[in-house]
Amino acid sequence: MRIKEYLRKVEKGEILPSKEIPRIVEKLDKLNEKYSCFITLNKNPRITSKKGRLRGIPVVIKDCICTKGLRTTSGSKILENYFPVFNATIVKRIEEEGGIIVGKTSMDEFGFGTFCTNCAFNLPKNPHDITRSAGGSSGGAAVALAMSDLPLLSIAESTGGSISCPASFCGVYGLTPTYGLVSRYGLIDYSNSLDKIGVMGKSAWDCALGLSVIAGKDSNDQTSIGEEKDYTRFVNKKYIEKNISGKIIGVPKEYFGKGVDKQVKKIVMNAIKKYESLGAKIKEISLPYTKYALSAYYVIALAESSTNLSKFCGLRYGLATEIKGNADEYFSSVRTKGFGKEAKRRILLGTYIRMKGYRNKYYLKALKVRKLIIEDFKKAFEKCNVLMAPTMPFIAPKFNEIKSLTPAQQYASDILTVAPNLAGLPMINVPVGKINGMPVGLHIIGNHFEEGEILSFAGAIKW
Repeated sequence: MRIKEYLRKVEKGEILPSKEIPRIVEKLDKLNEKYSCFITLNKNPRITSKKGRLRGIPVVIKDCICTKGLRTTSGSKILENYFPVFNATIVKRIEEEGGIIVGKTSMDEFGFGTFCTNCAFNLPKNPHDITRSAGGSSGGAAVALAMSDLPLLSIAESTGGSISCPASFCGVYGLTPTYGLVSRYGLIDYSNSLDKIGVMGKSAWDCALGLSVIAGKDSNDQTSIGEEKDYTRFVNKKYIEKNISGKIIGVPKEYFGKGVDKQVKKIVMNAIKKYESLGAKIKEISLPYTKYALSAYYVIALAESSTNLSKFCGLRYGLATEIKGNADEYFSSVRTKGFGKEAKRRILLGTYIRMKGYRNKYYLKALKVRKLIIEDFKKAFEKCNVLMAPTMPFIAPKFNEIKSLTPAQQYASDILTVAPNLAGLPMINVPVGKINGMPVGLHIIGNHFEEGEILSFAGAIKW
């Protein structure tokens, strides 16, 4: 059942959330045994009678977003027993609109991963083939949608592609908003200047509904600058027909180059050409600084994550053990037990980047490259209304294939998503085809605060 139908039935009294939600949680519990998409399932959700825009809709939340009284681990053993005493702003807004939090979804530890293989608690499996990755780091958020016909809304988070990637691999819609449009208050940070909370759904309309609820300025987050609006109007049929005709779609040649699977290129290009039937025009463009995006992204993200994770030392936050030895020895023992292998790698690299002498050489230089990448996109949007490209360069890989990849090869898998994330642009994954039964995603990228534009394109064609 889709969310629209569910809402209609709730409004007519044909469905009572007080009776339906327990059934949904029970079904999710059974499905979770096979797909491992939840770290914590909320088996006793608070069911309200509020008649908001999400009245009675079950909502799942990525486990790096704080939920009052409901365990929030960020996929790490170091936060295994953390029960927040407050709600993140977006959780508060969801509950005020009648949404019901039914679970916290699996993720790579603190968001560190492309394939969701770095979670300390479980390994989410792709519903289309359980031998394959669900994508990271918001793997569980995508699996929860794709594994069932339940009317779910998924709230996820992206730093370098963590919404787009799993949405592509699992065949669902995944919307990453403009940086600042959605409050980050209550988010356990990976990289402050890059993190963005977004929405996954089974349609563009679902994503639009979710964004309408969570977007908007928040006094608790000084980086939030968004305005509250109804984004569902942008996926209205009449609006779409009027809006897309005459628009220009930019196709960056760098996003169809080396490393992108030939079949993926073909499916995505065929999808882009379908927009011509709606009156849109296609224009090849160039984003020359794309080749530097991956290096700049990992320098910035790791430096900032090293700073953010320093608070998890066994004193005020996170895992604590018996105090022995001096401060360094105690902190080391806590972090050795609490952090996974990939988290340790990124902390070490990030700390190195921030060291005296290296900060100017790496971090500040990466910020300059980031500015050039932003300028690249600005020039592109002077010629085009939206950009379209493959979301990921390949379909979801098998777990045994991932094991053979070096960390550098895994990082390189993010090549198509890190540049728009560095620029803070809105983007949405649209499932447009399959290769051997596995989903292929089209990435629609918009100018800053043009969520309505990309939603309009995402909702224009039924795939």
